Amino acid sequence: MASYTKMTVGKENRTELHEKLALTGAEISLNTLPAGANVPFVHSHKANEEIYGVLSGKGKVVIDGEEISLAVGDWLKISPMAKRQFFAASNSEITYICIQVKENSLEGYTATDAVIY
Repeated sequence: MASYTKMTVGKENRTELHEKLALTGAEISLNTLPAGANVPFVHSHKANEEIYGVLSGKGKVVIDGEEISLAVGDWLKISPMAKRQFFAASNSEITYICIQVKENSLEGYTATDAVIY
């Protein structure tokens, strides 16, 4: 059995990698909102923080009523209980990655978790 899983992502509006890669420590999705579109719901989490990275385009996120502009290269961490909703700019689609992990679960960083051979 291989010690890795590889897949190729196409141009879908949403791809969830946790099932396709059999992830056990994180939930990762790739998302594209067309120009003027939005995620059709506001949500929060019970225990998981989310990390978002904007890969292309422009948009905004509303977090607990505060509007934050987003553009290529922006990264954002949102605490579990914060209410959030994403919007694409009216003239630009936005593509972003969402990484969801249990808050305060990281036990070691690369320098302390790596085994050098």
